Amino acid sequence: MPLSFIDVCEAADRIRGVAHHTPVLTSRTFDERTGAQLFFKCENLQRMGAFKFRGAYNRLAQLSEAERKAGVVAYSSGNHAQGVALAAKLLEIPATIVMPRDAPESKLAATRGYGAEIVLYERSEENRAVIAQDLARERGAVIVPPYDDERIAAGAGTTALELMHDAGPLDLIVTPCGGGGLLAGCCIAAHGADTDIELWGVEPQAGNDVQQSLARGERVLIDVPNTIADGLQTQSPGEITFPVIAQHASGVATVSDEELVDAMRQLFERMKLVVEPSGAAAFAAVLNERLPVRGKRVGIVISGGNVDAARYASLLSSRA
Repeated sequence: MPLSFIDVCEAADRIRGVAHHTPVLTSRTFDERTGAQLFFKCENLQRMGAFKFRGAYNRLAQLSEAERKAGVVAYSSGNHAQGVALAAKLLEIPATIVMPRDAPESKLAATRGYGAEIVLYERSEENRAVIAQDLARERGAVIVPPYDDERIAAGAGTTALELMHDAGPLDLIVTPCGGGGLLAGCCIAAHGADTDIELWGVEPQAGNDVQQSLARGERVLIDVPNTIADGLQTQSPGEITFPVIAQHASGVATVSDEELVDAMRQLFERMKLVVEPSGAAAFAAVLNERLPVRGKRVGIVISGGNVDAARYASLLSSRA
C-alpha cells in the first residue's frame, strides 16, 4: 500500500494546532430513526469549511524550501482549492488554483480571499489536470492534486483518528467519496486501530465511478456527473487511492440528489448544521437505509459546509 498508518499518525502531529479538532455530535432523533448510534464528525466546522484543509496543509508543510519558493498549482471545484489556498497563505507559499467557471461563487471568493491566483476553465470542454500541468511546468511549481497523493490522503485520514478518539469504539465509518482521498485515508486510519471496523463510501448516483470500479476490479472513467454534489463530480478514482479502497473498504453506496437535499434539510432542522450537498452524502446513505447500520455504532463524516447562501436556501426550500 502507498499509504500507511504511520503516515496518518505523522500527519496528525503535523496539523495539530493548525487544523481544528472538529466536534463529534450526536442526535437522539436520528438514532431512533435509524436504529443505530450515530456520531457526526463535523468537518463543515473545519478551517475553510471542509476536511480538505487537513490534506492540503499536510502536503504543503512537507515541501522543501526551494519548492516553497517556486509555489504550488492545484485544481479543484472548490474545497481543495480553498484548503490549498489557506495552507499556502499560512506557510507563505505562492498558490495558483485551476477552478471550473461553474464553481460556487462562495468557493471562488474564498479562494481569492486567501490570496491564491485563480485560473478558470470550462468543466465540460477542458481537462483541469492538463491545464495545471502546463502551468506548473511553465512556473517550475509543484502540483498538489485534490486526492491522488499519499500525503493528501494521510491528512484526510486524520479525520477518522479524531472521530474514533472522541466517539469510542465504532462498527462502521461512512464518508462521502469523490476521488477517494478521504475514504482511503480513513480506511488506513481506522484499520490501523481496529481491523473489524467497516468503511463505506457514498457517491451520487450520477457519479458512481468508484462503485463501478470496484465492481469491475479496475479503475473506470465516466462522463462528468450531472449532480448537485459539486465536490463529488469526479470521473475516476485515484491511481493511489483506488487500491487502498479496494483492499480496505466494505463497499460504496449511492444516493440521489433528492436524498442529498433531504439530508441537508434534516441536518439543518434537527442539528442546526449548515452542510453542502457533498458533505451530506454519508448521512443521506444512512438515513435512506443504503447501509447495514441498525444496532451498530456508526461514525458519519460530514465533509464540508461550503455552499452559497442563496443556493442553500433554494435547495432547502425545494422538494427536488
